[in-house]
Amino acid sequence: MTDVLLVLMRWIHIASMATLIGGLLFGRLVMAPAIATLAADARESLASAAATRFRPFVFAAIGGLVVSGTFNLLTTTGHRPIYHMLLGVKLLLALHVFAVSILIVQPKNPRRVRMMTGTLISGAIILAIAAWLRLVF
Repeated sequence: MTDVLLVLMRWIHIASMATLIGGLLFGRLVMAPAIATLAADARESLASAAATRFRPFVFAAIGGLVVSGTFNLLTTTGHRPIYHMLLGVKLLLALHVFAVSILIVQPKNPRRVRMMTGTLISGAIILAIAAWLRLVF
């Protein structure tokens, strides 16, 4: 295994995570309050347009995370059972983030802001678990 491939997969994983969670963070903390000041018809139009433009990034980030995460899992062995337990929790939360992110970028979603809040909470927990796994195990 070349070091270049290991570094590339790690970069893809981090860049994909930053794109997905960063985009949701921007949407929830910046776009949603700004959109809320608009008239109802303009609000829905802008929210749908923003979701449509973010959709390809969501799918690309999910693809990048799945590919690089699978690669990272297969190339790192010899961990203790607690590592695998925390990794399982992280993966379940990641599935939540993936599924809800796909729903968030659907047009005319009246619960988009609420969904972003929950997804960001899951994303923060995933980051905390990842930092713990990287530091301790």
